[in-house]
Amino acid sequence: MIEKINTIALEQYLQTHLSGFKKLDAIEKFKDGQSNPTYKLTSNDRQFVLRTKPLGTLLKSAHAVDREYKVMNALFDTDVPVPRTLHLSEVKSPINSQFYVMEYVEGQIFWDPALTQLNKSDRIRVYDEMNLTLSRLHSLNISAVGLTDFGKQGNYFERQLKRWSEQYKASETEHLSDVDWLICWLPQNMVNEDDSLVSIIHGDYRIDNMIFHPQQFKVIALLDWELSTLGHPFADLAYQCMHWRLPHDGQFKGLNGVNKTKLGLPSEDDYVNLYCKRCGINKPENWIFYLGFSYFRFLAILQGVLKRALDGNASNPHDVTIMRDIIKKMAVDACKLLA
Repeated sequence: MIEKINTIALEQYLQTHLSGFKKLDAIEKFKDGQSNPTYKLTSNDRQFVLRTKPLGTLLKSAHAVDREYKVMNALFDTDVPVPRTLHLSEVKSPINSQFYVMEYVEGQIFWDPALTQLNKSDRIRVYDEMNLTLSRLHSLNISAVGLTDFGKQGNYFERQLKRWSEQYKASETEHLSDVDWLICWLPQNMVNEDDSLVSIIHGDYRIDNMIFHPQQFKVIALLDWELSTLGHPFADLAYQCMHWRLPHDGQFKGLNGVNKTKLGLPSEDDYVNLYCKRCGINKPENWIFYLGFSYFRFLAILQGVLKRALDGNASNPHDVTIMRDIIKKMAVDACKLLA
């Protein structure tokens, strides 16, 4: 909440640590996003974005704004578009939480993946651009951008399943047998990973985490790198493709139930095939596993949001009853997918 920020102390701090920052004329909290609180700062005719850890008790390794800062700083001069990073605070800061500041990027954000406000040819361009941006991210030379120490290499899905199972249990608010089934099924059906396929993973790759050019259907900023690490590229690919299977309703930002052919949206298979062609890799085997992993990881993330909401530490307010229903539905759908 904005009222919890000491704006006088923040202004004095930024005047000292951020080149060109004069006076904090306005601070506005972005309403969207459920993890790291994010604010738009105005100073004279310049605008900045401040992103910080939430207050309260946090899960281990969660909300790592320093990792967000590191990966965006490393990617700025690459083919993967990110905002320019400007400053990372120490853990102890004038707002009682670590934060970083980046440039404000003006452009279009599409919240509905069906893109009903666009014409058919523009929808095709948007999806092609998302596919291209993902392939460029996963094709980056990790060593060349200085990120060889950004995460462990090998056994990505084993490590991630262990982590998210622990995170889920740490934030569990009620027992769900379907989630228990997933936690057992996924490791028992683990894929054999190709250790040569190690990439920078975004971790939350979806359409509303991208800013497009104001007049063109070109990605100019990929946002929300909180879950980024080194890992297997099919994790990002399956996470995005999971949205083809989620319902298109008020609770989910999915494409299930949308006439994709009529709208000019690619099928899941076409999207995967194009991505693999661009990356020069084979189409994934055991695709259902990758999707099931994405479902479980997503519901574990949502469970963390629900726990923070119940504890009063959520970045933005929610209806906890709706959140519970979403988590239960995702667990049921994941079990049906894998059964």
